[in-house]
Amino acid sequence: MSDETTADDATVIVVGGGPAGLSAALFTAKNGLETTVFDTDETWMHKAHLFNYLGIGSVGGSEFMATARQQVDDFGVDRRQGEVVTAVSEAGDGFAVETENGSYDADYVVLATGANRELAEGLGVAFTDEDTVDVGVEMETSVEGAYATGAMVRAEEWQAAIAVGDGAAAGLNILSEERGEHFHDFDVPADAERVFGELLAE
Repeated sequence: MSDETTADDATVIVVGGGPAGLSAALFTAKNGLETTVFDTDETWMHKAHLFNYLGIGSVGGSEFMATARQQVDDFGVDRRQGEVVTAVSEAGDGFAVETENGSYDADYVVLATGANRELAEGLGVAFTDEDTVDVGVEMETSVEGAYATGAMVRAEEWQAAIAVGDGAAAGLNILSEERGEHFHDFDVPADAERVFGELLAE
């Protein structure tokens, strides 16, 4: 089952609303962290049809995205659809995220902008010889508290399943940092009954 969670002051900003970004946001929001997603809806999923996503026999990419968005919305993610992020920089112990509409502060930032790595370059993270963002298995970049996921960190690997896994790894590592120990999000049927009961009651 999910670890016991309480309200937390930590804030997470996810830049990018494709499978990687929404997966990271799902894990952080579901477990009590204030999470905002900035999404320009330029995901390649709109060109895809999934036959190779384990557990899903066949689904259109846009249909998949609609389900994913509804899922994160249900868990309280503040999804800023269409608001473009123009820069991400370190600010104190966290980050400043600049958009066309203003500036936002966050304790953690997750970059999930696909093959567009300009924000990562502006933040000053390390890159590999393949010109991808350099991360470990926890998806953290060389800048502490900044994570990169999906196509940003992999050359020519355009798989939704991989992107979702990368986002989940980033989200779980952020939660581990906040809790001060390895965090696990493992639900059982009773959790599903409780969560969906709460959602239906709202």
